[in-house]
Amino acid sequence: MNVRMKTFPLLKPALLSVSAGLAFAVLLGATSEAFAQTTAEQTAAQRAAYQPVFRLDGGNMTYAFGVNERGELQQIYWGGKLGAGDAIPTPKAAMELASFDNSYNNTPQEYAGWGQGLYMEPALKVTFADGNRDLVLHYVSSNKPDENSLNIVLKDISRAITVTLHYTMDPDSGILARAATIENAEPKAVVVEQAAAAAYSLPPAHYTLNYLSGRWAGEWTLNRETIKQGQRVLESRRGSTGHQNNPWFAIGKGDAGEENGEVWYGALAWSGSWRITVEQDALDKVRVTGGFNPFDFGYTLKPGERLETPIFYSGYTHHGYGGASRSLHRFIRGHVLPQAPNPKTRPVIYNSWEATEMNVTEPGQEALAEKAAALGIDRFIMDDGWFGQRKTDHAGLGDWYVNKEKFPNGLKPLIDKVKSLGMDFGLWVEPEMVNPDSDLYRKHPDWVLNFPGRPRTEQRTQLVLNLARPDVRAYVFGFLDKLLSENQISFLKWDYNRNWSEPGWDQLPGDQQKRVYVEFTRNLYSILAELRAKHPGVEIESCSGGGGRVDLGILRYTDEVWPSDNTDPLDRLTQQDGFSRAYPVQVMMAWVTDSPHWLNNRATSVTYRMLVSMQGSLGIGANLNNWNAEEMATAKRLIAAYHKVQKTVQQGDLYRLISPTDGSEFSATESVSADKSQAAFFAFVHSTQEGRSFPRLQLMGLDPAATYALTSIEGKAAPDTPAEATGAWWMNHGIDLMLRGDFQGAAFSLDKK
Repeated sequence: MNVRMKTFPLLKPALLSVSAGLAFAVLLGATSEAFAQTTAEQTAAQRAAYQPVFRLDGGNMTYAFGVNERGELQQIYWGGKLGAGDAIPTPKAAMELASFDNSYNNTPQEYAGWGQGLYMEPALKVTFADGNRDLVLHYVSSNKPDENSLNIVLKDISRAITVTLHYTMDPDSGILARAATIENAEPKAVVVEQAAAAAYSLPPAHYTLNYLSGRWAGEWTLNRETIKQGQRVLESRRGSTGHQNNPWFAIGKGDAGEENGEVWYGALAWSGSWRITVEQDALDKVRVTGGFNPFDFGYTLKPGERLETPIFYSGYTHHGYGGASRSLHRFIRGHVLPQAPNPKTRPVIYNSWEATEMNVTEPGQEALAEKAAALGIDRFIMDDGWFGQRKTDHAGLGDWYVNKEKFPNGLKPLIDKVKSLGMDFGLWVEPEMVNPDSDLYRKHPDWVLNFPGRPRTEQRTQLVLNLARPDVRAYVFGFLDKLLSENQISFLKWDYNRNWSEPGWDQLPGDQQKRVYVEFTRNLYSILAELRAKHPGVEIESCSGGGGRVDLGILRYTDEVWPSDNTDPLDRLTQQDGFSRAYPVQVMMAWVTDSPHWLNNRATSVTYRMLVSMQGSLGIGANLNNWNAEEMATAKRLIAAYHKVQKTVQQGDLYRLISPTDGSEFSATESVSADKSQAAFFAFVHSTQEGRSFPRLQLMGLDPAATYALTSIEGKAAPDTPAEATGAWWMNHGIDLMLRGDFQGAAFSLDKK
């Protein structure tokens, strides 16, 4: 039986044939078929006749690998673009350092099996039916599906386990997508205990690792540490991506900074349990391996079955950490998001949660909609509480029918009202969860993740539906499809408010149950894909109590994400700085909520809150019933100003002029449109001291020869600031701002004349 988890999409299928500026070369070798005929007994001299080398070029990057004298696939080079005529050397296996560090262990293999004395992190580990766990992968063949893609086939030296490595290079950015397909042609089942999407290697040097960590309400903390011998493990064991670590990394060489220096970076496209291991070996080489989290993992492959890994994207820049994030942002917008290559800007939204929580009613929501429309809002979203017997978070999840007490005539009257006010309508859902106090759970208690006979751990008084089950998948798709078919809903805020526990799947035999870690996430993706295909006008947000499920896997199917439940504007400055290291502003929802803030009890002005959120995809989540006329007027004015720079902010190149990290009193960002016709920049001060001025801002990314006119969105520049000047002036001389006090902000635009 041949079971494919999912058609392998390195890039979106419609984008696989992108052309321009990409070179794939097979050098120095005879045919791959001839190499495949060599055996372990043949001499090194005989093998050397069949050692192909592969070179992938895109953007300003070259990636090269080849077959060494033992038949292993070995990385040769990953870095700045080499000359078209430069020779790529045939790889040679590393020397044995001592009996404790053998050659196999020291050689930077592209995809190493656990066997033959490997002590470094393996890419693949399996157990065969007879208990053998030795896996040694050698090159067999290669093929080129299209201009930008390459497949490499590896096979164990004696067992019928094959691995196909998939490579797709984006010719513009140089971002490389890698993944693997593992196939069992053995006569009996094997258990895959560890499976990476890819492994990358860097030569010895002084490197700094950048990664993102956090917790609920404290996501997106940027960490920087020197890479030393041993492992730094970034992971989630929670069934989903998780607040605690995000599947992204950046490695800077030497003194790489925000805009200068060599940086290698990557992101794993997987929304389930994942792991990225950064390891420096005994020879000081650095290896990065990422894929499924091997904790509690055991995917049984029957004869003829195959397992496809997630995609592991990687890139290189010599323009520092800022250059890395800008390149990744452009790639995500152009190749990952559902509407790529030209995603629409995110509308300015209003969400009713803080105003009503679960106490939603038709009249109450209509009154809020009228106030939101008066501000110039584009989309009105009703949050939790509209369905089942949902009065608190203790009941109703799973029963996705409209509550007739709150909405006697269904959702249509409210939707009609919202649309008559010039806004489209969005709705909150949490499809993967169920309350024990619900009709669904009473009818199907077996539908949740559980180990029979063991306690079922509740978090937020809810359990996790086992989306891996075909019947659960059918139910979830069915009610969502019905909801969208019967109502003019333009947007779903798809929430996910707890992590897994008791990840059992008792429908299957014991040796098959750990498939849940893969099948759950695959079914989530398939539901989202099918909904989008059937309802192409619907947009979707991935929300998980904040940043609990943000990754390049979920972003193939969702248009935006919710970065954090913490909307305190001061906290958001550092969170947005961290978020933007890996993900574009296009997908970063940023709400203005009430003051004092519920989390920190910090009071800030509506102007300050608006300006912080205007650095992202702007939303209003405050209780508008409590805003006075002055606050409403300020918000209306700033929303109108935001609409004028919306595309530049969301889809422009982001420059972090001053980072708010490490206790900085100041923060500033700038976004420049792709054609350099407009820039928008924002500046913030926590608290000025001793009469000191805000640092002069030297802008970046402008056309030096063009003339730009300065417009104040909020705040004042120094009196001697010109109304117009060249890009060279704004970038080299810079601009001084009149910005003092506590929790103050300013914003300006520059428009090419």
